[in-house]
Amino acid sequence: MSQTSSMKLLGARNMSCIVERMEWNNKMDLIAYGTEKGEVVIQRLNWQKIVTFPTPGEDVRVRSLSWQMDETLLAVGYSNGKVALLDAESETIISGLIYEDDIKKVYFSKAINAQENLGTYTCNAKDKHRRFLPKLQPLTNIDPCLKTLDQKSFPKGSPCFLVVIMRSGKVHLLLLGALQAGSIDLTQHILHPEQFDVYDVRLNGDFNAIYALLRDGQELKMLHFHNQVLQECMAPMLELATHCAHILETKNYINDTQQCLTEAWETVQLEMDNKLTKYANSQPYGLISAHFLELHVFGFATLEVEEFLTLSEKGFKKVANSVDLSLSNLQGLVFKQLNGSAVNMFYFLNTIAGFGRMSHFFESLISPDVANEAMRACGAFVLKVHELQRTIDTLVYDMKLFHAWMIFTILRLSHQEIPDDLVLTEEENIAMADFLCSMEPELDDRSDDEDDVEPLSDTPPPARSKFNLERVGQYLDNAYLTQPYTRDPSQLWEEMVAENECLNDCKLFVPHDKNLSLVQQRDKMFNAIDAVFHKPTESISGSFKLSSAVICNDLPPMEPGEGLEDREFVTCSYYVNEASRSDMLACTISWQEAMILEVSRAGDGLVRCTRIQLEPGMFSPAHEDFYNLRFVDLQFYNESSLSILAQSTSAVSGMRPHSFFIQFSLSAARNQCTQHQMGPLVKLKDATVTHSIHDVVDGAAFKGLDGLCDMLAVSGSRKVATVLSDRKRKMTIFEMEIEEEEDDTEMSQASFLEISKESVLAGVADSEKPEA
Repeated sequence: MSQTSSMKLLGARNMSCIVERMEWNNKMDLIAYGTEKGEVVIQRLNWQKIVTFPTPGEDVRVRSLSWQMDETLLAVGYSNGKVALLDAESETIISGLIYEDDIKKVYFSKAINAQENLGTYTCNAKDKHRRFLPKLQPLTNIDPCLKTLDQKSFPKGSPCFLVVIMRSGKVHLLLLGALQAGSIDLTQHILHPEQFDVYDVRLNGDFNAIYALLRDGQELKMLHFHNQVLQECMAPMLELATHCAHILETKNYINDTQQCLTEAWETVQLEMDNKLTKYANSQPYGLISAHFLELHVFGFATLEVEEFLTLSEKGFKKVANSVDLSLSNLQGLVFKQLNGSAVNMFYFLNTIAGFGRMSHFFESLISPDVANEAMRACGAFVLKVHELQRTIDTLVYDMKLFHAWMIFTILRLSHQEIPDDLVLTEEENIAMADFLCSMEPELDDRSDDEDDVEPLSDTPPPARSKFNLERVGQYLDNAYLTQPYTRDPSQLWEEMVAENECLNDCKLFVPHDKNLSLVQQRDKMFNAIDAVFHKPTESISGSFKLSSAVICNDLPPMEPGEGLEDREFVTCSYYVNEASRSDMLACTISWQEAMILEVSRAGDGLVRCTRIQLEPGMFSPAHEDFYNLRFVDLQFYNESSLSILAQSTSAVSGMRPHSFFIQFSLSAARNQCTQHQMGPLVKLKDATVTHSIHDVVDGAAFKGLDGLCDMLAVSGSRKVATVLSDRKRKMTIFEMEIEEEEDDTEMSQASFLEISKESVLAGVADSEKPEA
């Protein structure tokens, strides 16, 4: 082998805990690994740790890791059904998904080449909404630690699919990490669901089919599913997925704003509780309004009111200023953040409704009626935001008037000089009287018979109206409004709707349900938006058609109670070969045999199969050190090389067991492949010949490794390889493709069986160095 003929040891480290998964970034010197504690660590080639993401829960394991192509985004699948997108650059959790089943594997597909896939539909002026919509202001009040997984932004970068494979056999496709782009249940396409296991599911290089490697009874199969919707609608799907990501980001922003509103409202209530509400709670229901009205109209104060007004003018001004500041923050959140996000949402939904009218491109993806209904629900949310804004404005005006009147009253009762600006006008006096009357509304929920009955002493008092603050607070509860917004006579449209009830049922107008709270209206809008994206999921899911079933090999039966470590010997790797327009799949079919499939995407339906074994062949050279091996792991290094990790199956007494790193040349083994035609059923086990890797001329280069190695991670673009050994507690990194003059450890048939220990942490015993 010429290009991959040598490798050099860069270093080895004893890890603080067991490493269960690891994956190299294809562009940067970043490796991610998951520990037995459920943590995900990202470090550089020089062992510098970048960030450690904690486990999402107790007893949660890391099932899978996958880097987005040429990006710093890492997808992580956990055993509790969570999928998290982690950004190594910002050291944050970008977004997350939650499924009900254990995760088998998650991965990012290759980048979707827009120029190659857009076809007749052209999507120009990307993110043109930025021309028309102002940028949403950051929510500085919210604590980032309080945000949940589904309350973050979605990833940017090259468009690609995120594929989530469940252990139950369900596979979910997401475009841009946002749009649910279909799903498939593999158990519906097998003959023996009682003996089923899924090993891997991959999108092909043209994004119009998937390969599923699975167990069906006692057979190892590769199922090929074609999808017509993915083939014909990739360009519209990219457009729709972009807007879906914007909508989900806006939904998260609305949720965060809702949280800020709740916190700001709790601050208002806390300020009121300092003095005013304590006095209100000490009085029987109805007396506060009566006493304040008596004080306002006749100027007489009861003993209780005089005790309440013992607060000094400065002290009451301090309370008034605190309440006014809290209400001002509440006003800003509603007027700027909440209203701005609602307008943005309406813009995106309006765009999607416009896409729905282009039935030639979006008929399979968008239902125009459902999109219009989502627009109406969003319009209703905008109206509810404006309703809340007017309610807050009214409360702010009333509270300022109440505070001014209280200061005026304190000064008058204490016989102090009253400034002219505190004297209320006739209009303000009328408004003040109306406010005092509404502080404790009449209880009209009792019947006439109950009015004549003397209330029992243990009857709980009615709910206290805290200076009519519940007019705003009711909008933030997930319940119907107890005090609906009163109709404004000056609003002609409201008058027209009130006189013509048929307008409420007209699809051309936005409905305005005055009995719903802001939370209820938001949830109603979110449900309508979710219904919009059901159509692409249903269309794509229904378009998966089984086109071919390839039987790779026979498998031993699954015994009840048998663990994965006892029977799991199928490991696989996938690679998209752009140069030859083919999809390459390598998988072990037994402990000593592997199969390399190359499926053509040129339209000829050809499958090339190379079947290899680690055992020596009839004409293999005598070299017992490289015999008696079994597969441990394998990965494609690039389109022309397959990296294999093998272990010795029998050890000489007194000699430590050892492992081998094998770089296998696919180009050298091409002469040993067989060609087949894809069809409904292809039985490769009866139509292929197994070749020993020892018999392939210049096909395999061995490197002996010390001890038993358990896992392999390689990157051809980064020219690195990593192996885990010592029960997954030791990580060793090699640099690949070293020039001959720089090569310290050349891979050959006579390569050593022990690696250098110079860079291993202190405490590891020295071993014998290789001969020159």
